[in-house]
Amino acid sequence: MFSAKKRLDRAYNNAKIISFDDSSKFILFSDCHRGDNSFADDFANNRNIYFHALKHYYAEGFSYCEIGDGDELWENLSFESILNAHKNVYELLRLFFNQERLHMIWGNHDMVYRNQSYVEKHLYTYFDAKTGEDMPLFPGIIYHEGLVLKHKNTQQELFLTHGHQGDWWNYIFWKWSRFMVRVLWKPLNVMGIADPTSPAKNYKELIKVERRIKKWIAENKNRLTIVGHTHRPRFPEPGDLAFFNDGSCVHPRSITGIEIENGKISLIKWQIATSDDGTLKIVRVLLEGPQKLTDYKTE
Repeated sequence: MFSAKKRLDRAYNNAKIISFDDSSKFILFSDCHRGDNSFADDFANNRNIYFHALKHYYAEGFSYCEIGDGDELWENLSFESILNAHKNVYELLRLFFNQERLHMIWGNHDMVYRNQSYVEKHLYTYFDAKTGEDMPLFPGIIYHEGLVLKHKNTQQELFLTHGHQGDWWNYIFWKWSRFMVRVLWKPLNVMGIADPTSPAKNYKELIKVERRIKKWIAENKNRLTIVGHTHRPRFPEPGDLAFFNDGSCVHPRSITGIEIENGKISLIKWQIATSDDGTLKIVRVLLEGPQKLTDYKTE
C-alpha cells in the first residue's frame, strides 16, 4: 500500500476502540527506543526520568498508551537483550498490564510486533535465570496499529497511531531500513553521526511526513489525531488542525508526553532539575494546556 491515505485509513478502520469519560486518565508516550544499554542505546540516558514518571502515573491511576517505537528492534536483534537491560521498566509495565491499563501500538522500529506469533513467542513469557523457568510477562498482549479513544458522552474520537504511515520509506521498506541501521548507522551512531533517513533527524523528511498526516486529518473532518515518529512535539490551538505529537523519550535529558485527564489534554515534559541545595530531582513541567478536548471540534 503506497498511499499514506490508505495506510492511515487502514490504521483507523482497524483500530481498537477504548471508551473513556472525564474521569479517565491516560498518559501517552512514544519513541522510547528502549535498547540494550550499550553506547547506541538512546533510551539509557533518560531511563531514570522515564521510570520515575511511569511510577507517578501508575500510582495516580493513569492508563499507559505507548504510541510506537517503544522497543528498539532495528539496532537490536532480540527483545531479550532489551528486557535484561531494562528489567525494572518492564516489571512496571507489567503492573499496568495486569490491571488492564496498558495499550500498545507498534511503530517502524518495533514493526515486528504486528506479527502476533512473534509477540506470543517473545512477550508472553520470559526466561528467569534465577528459577530456570519461563515466567509470565505480558501473556495475551496484542499490539495495534491504531487506537481510538472514544468519549462515552460526547462521542468524540481521539485517533492514536505511530505516524510512520506518512513515511513510505520507513513503512513500506522498513526491513531495508532496519538492515541499514544494523550494519551502518548503529556503529556510526556511537560516533555521533545521525541516520539521514530518519525524520527525527532529517528536517525535510519530518516536514513531508507531517504534511501527509495533516492532509489526512483535514480530509477526515479534522479528526483529532495523536502521533509520534518525528520526535517533534505538536500541540495545536483550538480552531487549528487537530494534529498532536507527543514528542519522544529520547530528547537530551528529558522526555515529553501527552496527558488526558478531566476531559482535557496537555503536553508535558519530565526533566532533571537542580534544587536550591544543589541536589538533583526529576520534575514534571507543563508545556501546553490543559485544553478541553471538546474545544477541538470535528467540522
